[in-house]
Amino acid sequence: MTAKTQQPEILLTGATGCIGGRLLEALEAEGRSVRCMTRRPHALIGRLGPQSSVVRGDCLNPDSLQGAFAGIDTAYYMVHSMGGSADFESRDRLAARNFGHEARAAGVRRIVYVGGLGAAAGLSRHLRSRHETGEVLRASGVPVIEFRSGIVLGAGSLSFELIRALVERLPVMVCPSWVRTPTQPIALTDLVAYLIAALDLPYEESRLFEIGGADVVSYREIMREYARQRGLRRGLIPVPLLTPRLSSLWLGLTTPVYARVGRELIDGLRTATVVNDAAARTALPITPLGLRAAIARAIEEEDAAFAATPWSEAALASGTVLRWGGVRIRSRLIHSAAVDLPVGPAAAFAPIQRIGGARGWYYGDWIWRFRGLFDLLLGGVGMNRGRRDPETLAAGDVLDCWRVDACKPDIRLRLAAEMKLPGRGWLEFDVTPRGGGASRIRQTAVFDPTGLWGRFYWHALYPIHVLLFGGLLRSIARRAIAKSSWRKGGRHALKY
Repeated sequence: MTAKTQQPEILLTGATGCIGGRLLEALEAEGRSVRCMTRRPHALIGRLGPQSSVVRGDCLNPDSLQGAFAGIDTAYYMVHSMGGSADFESRDRLAARNFGHEARAAGVRRIVYVGGLGAAAGLSRHLRSRHETGEVLRASGVPVIEFRSGIVLGAGSLSFELIRALVERLPVMVCPSWVRTPTQPIALTDLVAYLIAALDLPYEESRLFEIGGADVVSYREIMREYARQRGLRRGLIPVPLLTPRLSSLWLGLTTPVYARVGRELIDGLRTATVVNDAAARTALPITPLGLRAAIARAIEEEDAAFAATPWSEAALASGTVLRWGGVRIRSRLIHSAAVDLPVGPAAAFAPIQRIGGARGWYYGDWIWRFRGLFDLLLGGVGMNRGRRDPETLAAGDVLDCWRVDACKPDIRLRLAAEMKLPGRGWLEFDVTPRGGGASRIRQTAVFDPTGLWGRFYWHALYPIHVLLFGGLLRSIARRAIAKSSWRKGGRHALKY
């Protein structure tokens, strides 16, 4: 057993959130034992490593915290109430007081906390509450390592999601004065690195570190850099009279998911959030990324997480069901359908891996040929590249206008579109056993649109996609059944 596995458990709150979830992964990668405290233990099912555990606890209910801190030296406090209550300040104050009290009673030697940058004068309610939370934790008597961070750029972070939603949806943005406010954004990976590095600091005293990325920029520059990396042209028109209240209403109309927290977020953007104390650079061995690298990293991380997603009903249920156009998960648009077959995974997967080339696409070949011709006219690859082998596929293979992104025999085939598109597209087939010699094929079409034109393309062609992909799935099912020994008269059902 290594020295790290012999260390006391670390208590982590907020493991179901963006920062806490990434911190959990990083701690487990270092071989540390983590005890996650959450109000919803079921949300961590399947996400914990063998050395981690979960306990139920609510920082607003002190009785639920008893016993959670036993044997803990370091506790990470990642609790924030802004999204859940208009009176989030008093809830944050109470939660921090309860947490600090129980930590002190259990003999915890250190609390690590993430607050927000910003000078004390003129802070928004949101940033003022972040500062006050650190003060309440320190008042418990437990040494506190507080990191005051700039906005976080990373897949799933609220700041990054807000910037992306605005830039992706609005070709021209009417911008209030806060877009010129200086800020020092930090990559999510760098923030997590700082949180890990805090474990090597001495226990004896509280420390406050201001942390940010390598660049001091404006919100305008952040949006422009994101647009550049996504290949979008965006116009930004400054309007000084757009107040925080009007900005929040506008935000709610253009990006409804942020309507509830919009005003507090916008109000906080008026405050300069830059590092004025360089203590973190000298005390901790972290060299943070600049703006360009941080946004590139966030996009890469999101792509990797999306590529690793198994397209089960549970995963699809986490998205937003659209009135027209399938399901939206973040910026991606998804159409998915499934068919249950009375054959095993090998028989179900056989026609999937033989698709394309000389055999064609089983359904609507004339539509595929027309699309290929149109693609050639646009300077694309068309549909005539064929395939390397008529029976098997491997990652990297060309398949007509697609390329094989991943292939696990009898389990999964994922194709990445190489045709000309206003975005990026994938087509995935997943095969799962259903018991009794049966299996399910789930076919998922995923599109990551570029700007409004990409969204128009998806929604305008959605009926054709439903027709084409639905016919393709049914044809695959018929071929799988025809190759099996199943007698005529059986049944299978498509489930959308």
